[in-house]
Amino acid sequence: MSEIEVGLVGYGTAGAYFHAPLIHATPGLRLSAVVTGNPARADEVAARYGAVPVPELAGLWDRCDLVVVASPNKTHVSVATEALTRGKPVVVDKPLARTAEEARELVRLAAERDLMLTVFQNRRWDGDFRTLSRLTAEGRFGEVLRLESRFERWRPVPKGGWREAGGPEEVGGLLYDLGSHLVDQALQLLGPVRDVYAESDIRREGVAADDDTFIALSHVSGARSHLWAGALAAQGGPRFRVLGSRGAYVKYGMDVQEERLRAGISPDSPGFGEESETMWGLVGTEDDKTAVRTEAGAYLDFYRGVESCLRAGTPPPVSPGSVIDALTVIEAARRSAAERVVVRLQQGAAERT
Repeated sequence: MSEIEVGLVGYGTAGAYFHAPLIHATPGLRLSAVVTGNPARADEVAARYGAVPVPELAGLWDRCDLVVVASPNKTHVSVATEALTRGKPVVVDKPLARTAEEARELVRLAAERDLMLTVFQNRRWDGDFRTLSRLTAEGRFGEVLRLESRFERWRPVPKGGWREAGGPEEVGGLLYDLGSHLVDQALQLLGPVRDVYAESDIRREGVAADDDTFIALSHVSGARSHLWAGALAAQGGPRFRVLGSRGAYVKYGMDVQEERLRAGISPDSPGFGEESETMWGLVGTEDDKTAVRTEAGAYLDFYRGVESCLRAGTPPPVSPGSVIDALTVIEAARRSAAERVVVRLQQGAAERT
């Protein structure tokens, strides 16, 4: 079968550093066209990938079999809707939508058209999260009581752009950006959520969207998740700290794949997702703990799953239903932070307490 022609909408950070190199490295996929109005970026996609740059969305539809939406967050729903309406399967960068209801409408449209819709929740393939998931499944901690998870950075000077400078209409800020990953990982690891409490602040001058956010989740299982996303962490805490009835897991440092993608290293290079032994996490108790090798990160597995879904009919790599669950939690977190209340989730609806 011939290669699946991929049209990429947007060539900013997500498009240039994540989607384009991963698509290019996936057998069976070919990056055929990229929507960008920036002349320098247009030259880059042509030179690096042999893709056709098109200045507007209208020039994309006849050039692709699959559409990947990596444009600004506020456009995700409209672009994905048009693509599905035109009969194209779709990959959408996170967040899928601003609200869970918007996401449900996309899922309904994809089902009506019998088209794949999936979401680039790439952090499910972080090496540390893969390791944590395996250790949890093996029962290494006993009953998991608490998950602490952080995406913290030291960026006292804002970078600018819509993610920081835009208001709620831009679907910007860390709750939607890094929070989409933190909440998704917590749900994947510990299951459905009953109660949501959040604190969300703007700490830096010139920023209009949250840059310091904390989320506390009470899971139906009885476990709790404490999640942090911040841009003013001069000294970061552990990436993961998981406490269980028989032991714990403590892991510092970020997954290596983003850094290597930004450095231009191809994701199919030998050892691409491997991290050094010095970064391995510790498992056990204070008196008896050992380093556990971090599994290799595997972002390529997402697009391998996309290719398999389109050719062989396997399930998409990320179920859009699971993303609706995460957006429900994020909406509850927004309300909690704004109204200073705990929000209870009950049968898909949010109640204040």
